[in-house]
Amino acid sequence: MAIGDRARLTDWQLTVEARARRTRADLAELDGVGGTERERRSAAESLAVVDRVLELRERWWRLPASWWSGWHIERAWRALHEAEVCTEAALPDLAGRMPSLRQRVAAYLPEEDLRRQALDSLQPGRPAGTADRVVVVDALRAAFDASDDAHAAARALRNKMIAAAALLFVVNTVLGVIGLLRPGFLPMCAHLPGDEKIQACATGAKTPGPLDVWLVQLLGAFGAMVAAVVLLLRRRPSLSPYVLIGYQAIIKVLLGSALAVIGVLALSAGVAEGLTCITSQAALLLWSALLGYSQQVGTRLLDNYADRVMDHVRPLPEVTR
Repeated sequence: MAIGDRARLTDWQLTVEARARRTRADLAELDGVGGTERERRSAAESLAVVDRVLELRERWWRLPASWWSGWHIERAWRALHEAEVCTEAALPDLAGRMPSLRQRVAAYLPEEDLRRQALDSLQPGRPAGTADRVVVVDALRAAFDASDDAHAAARALRNKMIAAAALLFVVNTVLGVIGLLRPGFLPMCAHLPGDEKIQACATGAKTPGPLDVWLVQLLGAFGAMVAAVVLLLRRRPSLSPYVLIGYQAIIKVLLGSALAVIGVLALSAGVAEGLTCITSQAALLLWSALLGYSQQVGTRLLDNYADRVMDHVRPLPEVTR
């Protein structure tokens, strides 16, 4: 791979490349060690797959499909994991590496998993025998399979959020166009207390205007952006090849924009009469922003689910507070 090509590597490719380099260094220690021919051959074949994926430069029209399916990411990781398993199982100093292997397995397998328990029962000071190496292979493969499956789950969740964001974008666009063409169909106004004939509309007019819906959507998006900023501040850094936080923020903004329109429409219909007190245009715009922030009630569930998915992809140490 040329230097210019390496400069265009993404974060996940840099991680895979670094780990592949370490695996090659470990594999070099097996040169001349009898009984490791099968493991060396399998590890070399897997590393060759990793190299082909990293060096691949697809045509531009194939990039969206590859990005959507994530085949290059998951193929590279699965091949790297298989190379690591074959190399670790054949190393002569396997007993000394046992604490590190246990730590890697513990990150993905629960305590009640029999393969993890078998690995934990091995004694680090005793030379590893054939049965011990089989235990290590089974435990490592199970842990790496759990990691690879978590990659696929994160990609599936990302694609679902993209589809949901696209749908919300269409809904917001349709609402804005309807408000532009037929302002009275979606009145973004509220009756002032004391006189039911006087209205306060989003743009300040006494009757619905063509820009009312767009202004309410803008204020709703602003309110949702506050929740998105809070999400960014509290989120721990992720080492996953799939980063979901940007798509979560987009959904918050688009959903907040739509909920602001629906909420102001409910205020215009008098649904919340007695619970709200709108005395001016400024109060109506303030409620638009608050209604946009209210999307946090629903998207909080999405945030929690995304957190669990990302923790399974690349677990990070617990943070003490």
